[in-house]
Amino acid sequence: MATDTIEISIGGMTCASCAARIERKLNKLDGVEASVNYATEKARISYAGELTPADLVKVVEDTGYTAELPAAAPAEKPGDDPVRTLRERLITSAVLSVPVVVLAMVPALQFTYWQWLSLALAAPVVTYAAWPFHKAAWTNLRHGAATMDTLISIGVGAAFLWSLYALFLGTAGTPGMTHGFTFTIERMAGTGSIYLEVAAGVTTFILAGRYFEARSKRRAGAALQALLELGAKEVAVLRDGREVRVPADELEAGDRFVVRPGEKIATDGVVEEGTSAVDASMLTGESVPVEVRPGDAVAGATVNAGGRLVVRATRIGSDTQLAQMARLVEEAQNGKAEVQRLADRISAVFVPIVIALAVGTLGFWLGMGGGVGAAFTAAVAVLIIACPCALGLATPTALLVGTGRGAQLGILIKGPEVLESTRRVDTVVLDKTGTVTTGRMSLVSVHTAEGEDEDEVLKLAGALENGSEHPIARAIVQAAGDVPAVEDFQNVEGLGVQGVVNAHAVLVGRERLLSDWSVQLDPRLTEAREAAERQGRTAVLVAWDGKARGVLVVADTVKPTSKEAIAGLRRLGLRPVLLTGDNRAAAEAVAAEVGIDEVIAEVLPADKVDVVKRLQDEGRVVAMVGDGVNDAAALAQADLGLAMGTGTDVAIEASDLTLVRGDLRAAVDAIRLARRTLSTIKGNLFWAFAYNVAALPLAALGLLNPMIAGAAMAFSSVFVVSNSLRLRAFR
Repeated sequence: MATDTIEISIGGMTCASCAARIERKLNKLDGVEASVNYATEKARISYAGELTPADLVKVVEDTGYTAELPAAAPAEKPGDDPVRTLRERLITSAVLSVPVVVLAMVPALQFTYWQWLSLALAAPVVTYAAWPFHKAAWTNLRHGAATMDTLISIGVGAAFLWSLYALFLGTAGTPGMTHGFTFTIERMAGTGSIYLEVAAGVTTFILAGRYFEARSKRRAGAALQALLELGAKEVAVLRDGREVRVPADELEAGDRFVVRPGEKIATDGVVEEGTSAVDASMLTGESVPVEVRPGDAVAGATVNAGGRLVVRATRIGSDTQLAQMARLVEEAQNGKAEVQRLADRISAVFVPIVIALAVGTLGFWLGMGGGVGAAFTAAVAVLIIACPCALGLATPTALLVGTGRGAQLGILIKGPEVLESTRRVDTVVLDKTGTVTTGRMSLVSVHTAEGEDEDEVLKLAGALENGSEHPIARAIVQAAGDVPAVEDFQNVEGLGVQGVVNAHAVLVGRERLLSDWSVQLDPRLTEAREAAERQGRTAVLVAWDGKARGVLVVADTVKPTSKEAIAGLRRLGLRPVLLTGDNRAAAEAVAAEVGIDEVIAEVLPADKVDVVKRLQDEGRVVAMVGDGVNDAAALAQADLGLAMGTGTDVAIEASDLTLVRGDLRAAVDAIRLARRTLSTIKGNLFWAFAYNVAALPLAALGLLNPMIAGAAMAFSSVFVVSNSLRLRAFR
């Protein structure tokens, strides 16, 4: 049965329990697999059968939340900013709560009618500032559910209502009433005590936690927004030979457009006219501008740093490299690690247990004759301390910040389950061409016969090769620079080229081409050719006027950073293996240069998967780094697939991590970042659990003032968020 996947925006969630409830409701439907992320406020749903997106939206709305399909989701208006609304409520709450708390804590300041001033100041805090908690609790109650907001609303409401009872029906409203502030609960009747400072203080602390959480969610999601905003807004399209400026989103594949120095390239394309240097740092993190000339591919959102270019658009809109990056980041931020599912399951059962514990605490103290005040205070402290908001934040915030930081560094983490894999990996299989090496031919060395000039050998060879599109020919031409004109040029199929340059009859190619013209190599050139072939390199022979003059050695050169990257992988405890379809001599030469001991060469593309499987059968946990179409299946088979962003779309789709830079050191950074993010998640979960487990008995025993419980609870959320934000400093 065909399945569709959709992403819907969900409003009204206030904690991880809300996300868990929506997820449960959706997953009860036949053919539906849903993952709801509290941090990004989105649900990713795969569905099949007769269901429509509208049905899924209705299920979410029936659960008590708002839901919108991507096309229907309106652009956020300035007034809708949840961070701003929270900030306003927090400021109001803080300004009004401080005097209430100070009056309750310092008996010396308790003037004759202080308790009534406290009531006047606390009332707006408990009603207006705490309104989001009450609203969410009421919505949940209507649907027969309980979440973190239920705890907060009951705790704050109970403290306020008890204070009203004590003021109007008890002895707390008597002029001149005073009471001290203690860290432990005093056994007393309670009708002479008010808890307005608890109601106001708890609201303020929890609002502060929610505000910092909302702000961090926004900052962590900013990497995605920044990616989407990188693109050019306008573009100069060539229409009938004239330049017409149009919005970038009106560009179509096949359009030719002009990019002047300093302008952003509007979309992915191929250079048709002009040469320039392109600064791709914002997309790839690569600081050195890349030289481009006609025929070279360029990516949208990169900046033209040199001359005027005419580019033909090849990919537009959602197909561009920039859009794919944004999609990968969003998918990563929407996924869920195994650890997060555990936290969600616990949150779902935690709230009813805590409410039962609070009722039990109240009953226990009343039954033990501890006094209504002591019993009530202990029960309220249980409700407040139990709020596991930190638990709900532990995974999403670390994931958001980790994946966002990765995107800034050119490392795209596809999903949180990838983090689990990086911890266990012990072997890293590296494709040779384009991963360890540049994947482009370049001139390595020039060997000349006795008395010949290197520059002249290169110039005459370059002049002939200038007419060829072969990668080896392009490497020689690039090294030769400006070359003289050629007459009587002729391409000898499979052997090389010949022609007349500067009145010399020149031959460039294989030994057989020279033999056909009865030209023999001297011992010096023969040794140079054999040495090159032993290393798996290509030897191009040059002769003119009946005599062999030189040997040009051309090879796919090792990237300058590969050796450093291999050392970095070893430091992470990984065992590097070089895998290539190339001949063994070439592979071993490259392996020796970068410091790899294990080489698997002369492997057909289809056999790369088998190599990965064989290593896995040996009990190894394998990471694979590749860039080509022929690596895609192996990347998918590996426990962890890392694709070079400079490679093909197929490889990128098949991988778990994409390295936007074509630099192998990014693989080291990616594994380090993934491991750091995972350890941050585990640290967050530990502290969130440990905190709740340690504090609940204290509250139930009446040893924790409700306001201190509220402050500690809010602090645990702030701790988790700030711990996650440390990932932004990852280098």
